[in-house]
Amino acid sequence: MFGLGTQELLIILVLVMIIFGAGKLPQVGSALGKGLRNFKKGMNDGEEEIEEGEVEELAAKKKKEIKEEEKEQDKHS
Repeated sequence: MFGLGTQELLIILVLVMIIFGAGKLPQVGSALGKGLRNFKKGMNDGEEEIEEGEVEELAAKKKKEIKEEEKEQDKHS
């Protein structure tokens, strides 16, 4: 996990307990979990927006191509 071994994780846990105290540890964990969840949700929403933008761009190009083809057909008629 992130290239951290067991000893490093234990040291980090001990430091967190010293800084926040054992009583606040569940609150800190909950806040961290919510933050990560919101970050992942934001990343997924960003990807969906990009995909929607790409679809709209392709649709606009296709409409332009169709209009150009119609103009060419009108010229030949």
